[in-house]
Amino acid sequence: MERLLIYGSYGYTGRLIVREAVSRGESPAIAGRDGKQVSEQAHENDLEGRTFSLEADMASHLAEFDAVLNCAGPFVETAEPLVEACLETGTDYLDITGEFRVFDRIRRQDDRAREKGITLLPGVGFDVVASDCLAAFLSERLPSADELAIGVAGMDSRRGIPAPGDVSRGTAKTLFSGSATTNVIRKSGSLVRVPIGFRSRKIDFGDGPEHAVTIPLGDVVTAAQTTGIENVEVYAAMPSWTDPAMSALGSAAWLLESRPVQTLAEPAIDALIHGPGESTLETGETVVWGEVRNGERTVRGRIRTPNPYALTAKSAVEAARRVLEGTVPSGAQTPANAFGSEFVLECSDSERELLESPAVVDVES
Repeated sequence: MERLLIYGSYGYTGRLIVREAVSRGESPAIAGRDGKQVSEQAHENDLEGRTFSLEADMASHLAEFDAVLNCAGPFVETAEPLVEACLETGTDYLDITGEFRVFDRIRRQDDRAREKGITLLPGVGFDVVASDCLAAFLSERLPSADELAIGVAGMDSRRGIPAPGDVSRGTAKTLFSGSATTNVIRKSGSLVRVPIGFRSRKIDFGDGPEHAVTIPLGDVVTAAQTTGIENVEVYAAMPSWTDPAMSALGSAAWLLESRPVQTLAEPAIDALIHGPGESTLETGETVVWGEVRNGERTVRGRIRTPNPYALTAKSAVEAARRVLEGTVPSGAQTPANAFGSEFVLECSDSERELLESPAVVDVES
C-alpha cells in the first residue's frame, strides 16, 4: 500500500489538507518540527505522527514513504532539503508553493529526478493549479502563441492589500521573506527582474475592466514550462491608488528582507494572523484570467474558483492520490503537464469560460 507523508501538517493550510485527506478515508502520516503539535494533531485524527527538522537526516525519515507533500513554508527554505532527501530515497515530492524561485530550482532537478524515476511536482495548491490549467487550456486553443498573461482577483486583492483574515501565517511569512518584494517577468525565455508594479493594465475579471499590476507569482516559471511560451507576465487586481505604495514597497525591499525586520515580523504574524474562517472558506472565491497572443490572434479565458485555501486542500490531496497511483511521469512536472488542463475542474467546484468576444484589455504602462 502506497504511503504519503504530509510535512508541515499543523500549519493553517496543512490542517485543511489533513482534514480533506481524512474525510476521503485516507490515512497519511503527518510530520513537522514541533513535536507537541504533531502529537496533538495525530491524536485528533488517529494518524501516525513523526517529528523531525529539516536539519535532520531526512532520508532516514522519508525512506519508507512513497511520496511526501510539503506544506511548510516559506518553501524557498524548506523545498530544497526535502527534494534532496527525496532524490536520495526515491520518494515522490509535492508541495503547495507559489514562489517562483522554488519552481525554478526544482525545474533544474528534472534530469536527476528522471534518472531516479521520481516525480517532482511543486505548486499543487491554488498556486499554481488554477492558473496553470488555464494557461494550458488557452495554449491548446492557440498553439502558436508566444505571449501569455495571467491575472488574479479575489479575497481582498481588489482593495490592494489582503486583510489579516484573508491569509494564513505561512502566506504572510512568505510575503515577508522577500517573495513579494522581488518582482519578475519572463521575457524571451529568461526571468527578468523588474520593479514592483512594473506594468499595469486593465483586465476584465467578470465585472468590467479593473486596474491590475504585475506581481511575482510562480507562473513566470510554470506557465512557460507547461506551454512553451517564452514571454509571461502575471498580474493582480489592485486599485490604482495603491500604485504609490507599490513603488514604496519596491524601494523598501532591502529593509523588509533584512534580518532585524524578519525577526520582528515572525512573532507579530504568529500573534495576529490566523487564516480565513469557515465562512470565508465556504463562500469566498477567486477569479483567474488568462490571455495568449501570437501577434495576430488573441485568446482569453477565465476560471472562477472557490477560496484559494479551500481549493488547495482539494487539489493537493487529489494530486497526491494520483501521484501515488503511479500515473504521473517522472521528472519535474507542473500540475497541467501532470494531469491536464481539466484538473482544476476535476478537483474543485470551479467554472471556466472561453471569452469568445472579450472586452478590450489595454496596457496602461
